[in-house]
Amino acid sequence: MEDPTKPTVKLTGKDGNAFAVMGEVKRALKKAGRSREEIQEYLEESMSGDYNNLLVVAHKYANIH
Repeated sequence: MEDPTKPTVKLTGKDGNAFAVMGEVKRALKKAGRSREEIQEYLEESMSGDYNNLLVVAHKYANIH
């Protein structure tokens, strides 16, 4: 079930490169009016581990499709 408080990001059919994923989520967070601090927190968490961590963090901040 989707969390209505999170922006939705469609990654299906997009480049699966880590920077592309981070860029899509970052744009969605900006569009949803999230604060600079929250976006920076997302980016730092995303870069704190491997690719699997990146995906887990993306799901934490956005509804991913």
